[in-house]
Amino acid sequence: MRLRNVKNATSIIENCSFVIKNPKEYKGQYNKLFNNENDIHLEIGMGKGSFLLDMALKHPNINFIGIEKYDSIVCRAIQKIEPISPSNLKIIVTDALELADIFSKEITTIYLNFSDPWPKKKHAKRRLTSITFLPIYDNIFKDSKTIIQKTDNISLFESSIISLSKYGYTIEDISLDLANTDIENSLTEYEQKFMNQGAKINYLKAVKK
Repeated sequence: MRLRNVKNATSIIENCSFVIKNPKEYKGQYNKLFNNENDIHLEIGMGKGSFLLDMALKHPNINFIGIEKYDSIVCRAIQKIEPISPSNLKIIVTDALELADIFSKEITTIYLNFSDPWPKKKHAKRRLTSITFLPIYDNIFKDSKTIIQKTDNISLFESSIISLSKYGYTIEDISLDLANTDIENSLTEYEQKFMNQGAKINYLKAVKK
């Protein structure tokens, strides 16, 4: 997801109270940043922040962190989140490849919502459920590992099931039409758009103990 450049994006991010400017300094001690021992859930590629904000409001006893690498998108998320600014929500501007430098054994759940499917075979290792990223997640998970994925792309979904299963994850919950289940769901911007167009959303919850 790419947006036009946002004027004064750097200033907007620097002046936002819930954007973590020096995340490496909190590695292994994010509980001090949140000032509690609650579980920490991480959304990789948070987009404009609708999912993250809704989850933070629904679950005040869970801490949520969203990462996004594009400043312009982070600014859109800030505009949406700032009027409410829940204390259990933080943002980090970074790439997923840097996660092991930022976290250490403190994440309990990872959300992968409508990630780039990287459809070409030569780009398969860039998928967030590929063998490139799963070992990185090992280093940031606290105890048992939980990955929740939503996507409209069936090829990415199939690839994820195979990759996660080969890596030792158990698929505990799965749906090819999330809207017609009783699974709790907070919508992303993409998801709302796809559902309005009649698209079905694929969902899985994978756990590795």
